[in-house]
Amino acid sequence: MTAPADAAGGKAEGFLRDLVDQLRAGDTYGNLDRLPDEALLSPFVLTREQRRQIAIACDIDALVEGRVRSFYQAVAASIEKATGAVTTTVLDLNHEGFGRVVIFAGRLVVLSDVLRDVQRFGFNTLEDLGARGEAFVTAAVKHVDQWKEVARDDS
Repeated sequence: MTAPADAAGGKAEGFLRDLVDQLRAGDTYGNLDRLPDEALLSPFVLTREQRRQIAIACDIDALVEGRVRSFYQAVAASIEKATGAVTTTVLDLNHEGFGRVVIFAGRLVVLSDVLRDVQRFGFNTLEDLGARGEAFVTAAVKHVDQWKEVARDDS
């Protein structure tokens, strides 16, 4: 399992490191550079009480959609690092918080996930966040290893 951040340096590792890298890469002005990794990851953690307070009968907040996109792009980046296969992430969400995310490696679908109630997207702990990301990556790497020819980017 992925360690969320080590106590001494506060640096994320494994999948969480890739997620932090995705978040920092999307910050074109460098505003997030001064924040520690744990502060960047904290919006991904929601308690049950916090989730209950979020209305599901409303449009998706742009920040929440950005977190969802960053999470799955980090999964794709981790798959690329593990396999060398070029990945593409496709996220389709409607305004009510329902949709699907698909990650391709070449012509191979390595992840397909249905999304519901995206307004409440989050995890109970950083450990849960890391474990979910690692589980997606592990499953996708198995697919790529099994179907290398299809996963090859030959476009």
